[in-house]
Amino acid sequence: MGLELESAAMAAEGPNPELVDFTRRFWVGTVLTIPLLVLTMGPYLGFPGVRDIFGERTTLWIELVLGTPVVLWCGWPFLVRGWNSFRTLNLNMFSLIGMGVMAAWLFSVVAVFAPGIFPDGFRDPEGHVGVYFEAAAVIVTLVLLGQVMELRAREGTGKAIRALLDMAAKTARVIRPDGTEEEIALEEVQVGDRLRVRPGDKVPVDGIVVDGRSSVDESMISGEPVPVEKTEGDPVTGATINGTGSLMMEATRVGADTMLSQIVEMVANAQRSRAPIQKYADQVAGFFVPAVIGIAILSFIAWAVWGPAPALSYALIAAVAVLIIACPCALGLATPMSIMTATGRGAQAGVLIKNAEALERFEKIDTLIVDKTGTLTEGKPKLVAVLPETGHAEPEVLRLAASLERGSEHPLAEAIVRGAEERGVKMADAKEFEAVTGKGVKGTVDGQAVALGNLAMIRDLGLEAGDLTTKANARRDEGETVMFVVVEGEIAGLVSVADPVKETTPAAIKDLHELGFRVIMATGDNERTAKAIGSRLGIDEIRADVLPEDKARIIRELQEAGRKVAMAGDGVNDAPALAQADVGIAMGTGADVAIESAGITLVKGNLDGIVRARRLARATMRNIRQNLFFALIYNASGVPVAAGVLFPFFGILISPMFAAFAMSASSISVVLNSLRLRGVKI
Repeated sequence: MGLELESAAMAAEGPNPELVDFTRRFWVGTVLTIPLLVLTMGPYLGFPGVRDIFGERTTLWIELVLGTPVVLWCGWPFLVRGWNSFRTLNLNMFSLIGMGVMAAWLFSVVAVFAPGIFPDGFRDPEGHVGVYFEAAAVIVTLVLLGQVMELRAREGTGKAIRALLDMAAKTARVIRPDGTEEEIALEEVQVGDRLRVRPGDKVPVDGIVVDGRSSVDESMISGEPVPVEKTEGDPVTGATINGTGSLMMEATRVGADTMLSQIVEMVANAQRSRAPIQKYADQVAGFFVPAVIGIAILSFIAWAVWGPAPALSYALIAAVAVLIIACPCALGLATPMSIMTATGRGAQAGVLIKNAEALERFEKIDTLIVDKTGTLTEGKPKLVAVLPETGHAEPEVLRLAASLERGSEHPLAEAIVRGAEERGVKMADAKEFEAVTGKGVKGTVDGQAVALGNLAMIRDLGLEAGDLTTKANARRDEGETVMFVVVEGEIAGLVSVADPVKETTPAAIKDLHELGFRVIMATGDNERTAKAIGSRLGIDEIRADVLPEDKARIIRELQEAGRKVAMAGDGVNDAPALAQADVGIAMGTGADVAIESAGITLVKGNLDGIVRARRLARATMRNIRQNLFFALIYNASGVPVAAGVLFPFFGILISPMFAAFAMSASSISVVLNSLRLRGVKI
């Protein structure tokens, strides 16, 4: 078979060389086969043939001249593949095509050069030996037609990948250190470069907005038509389209590291992968081809012994027809064509399929485990409230807490610092900063000992929270994360941070239930907060205070209980669980290691992407089963008829030409059915 490049990005523009070659062979075969058919079939259609004009021998030589190039040049790729299949004992569709075509052609060549060697069983009542150049030529031409259609369909998926690549900007406007701006080729952009994105321009590479404000059309990666507002600090993705504002950005990912390049590679890899169901098709083909060869031999013997005169000619026709109509090319197309089309459709909807196996497995998933932060929620906590105790002012409590948290990299710390900045609170430098794992942080601000943390931190400091615990729990019941602020050994107040639930999450949870999922939330957050969010969303089961290794253990326990489990997460801590799950689902907005561990990636990072993935998986597997039906029904019904079981009762015998047409029809049915997935609604 034709080799494929490992990287889709390396593919040269222009038509597929194999498609060009097969198209040329098809047209040459068509030009030579049409007069050959007219020459041989003319007398049966009511008008005289060349035989009447030039005589029997001359006509046979003309058929040889027309038919031989079709078989030996147009059909050469099939003959080579057929020979290799026998040489390596990997029998396939080309084994049957090669045997059928060469049997018909070789018999005909011998009949032209040495007709006298044939016994009476090969001669008609007039003593002539029949030739089958037209049958061999038509078979080759129809098989070429089927191959050209298949290659065109594959070319369509290849064009979809190239169209993704073409979305990228060709140039970027770089801002030099001296403030001058210059247009450079996209390949010259380096990580750390500052780039200007003017209104209407494509964002050149992945990066962060450092100045400006605009709305960006991200529909090419998310499928969402509504533009997204971008301001300082927001991420932007290469190939998305800037709106009416001007942005200055800093490049963080270039070349093969950009999201667009990763999408292209993931789609290409998935299209080359094989679904487990394909193994069954391969096993069927492995037994089917030898069985067909056996049926062809038995058919030849039966016709030679019991067939009407010329018995041996009938026997040869029946054997060749069996070999051709049984060709399992449609069986080989059934799964790959569906997978190729489905992965391209998924990419359009922001669902990236890593391999075909993940798509097939996802159809059978009955349990979905989701992380809370970044999956159900925005993953961007916000400061909700500052509750000072008597004798302490709200701005001062916030100033001390934010000053201390500036030294922390925790998302909650970032929320407190950002909240202080938005409220115009000026922060001071913290000294003797110390992070206490699982409890909070401590340090000195303006000479005062300050601590910020949970109830465990309060207890470590030897303090009593008293009524504040009730106040904190009431906040936690609303889904907020609450921390105590301690100044000079005295509780000064509370700060409350909340991670808002994504707008799309409630509807997605409802759809997931309708699609048959049991949804379990596994989070490292405290139980009160987790239950508050879980009950509000209708989550079936809540597992709180879990560590990364606990998530993998939970999945293992569910699998041992017979559940088919998918895990959706976005963080580094989710990678072990994503790998353990039957299908891992990573949020495209999350960590690289999570994406690498997952079988499916949701570009936008919303749960409604899982809904789309499930619908796509179901549609794809339904399409594959339909294809397998189309592939097998032609063979199952055609082989007995081609062998001649209906001839004694109805006088019906399939010719090799009709067998070739039926074989092509099964392939065309599979290709057209697979292409329906392009428009499937997910």
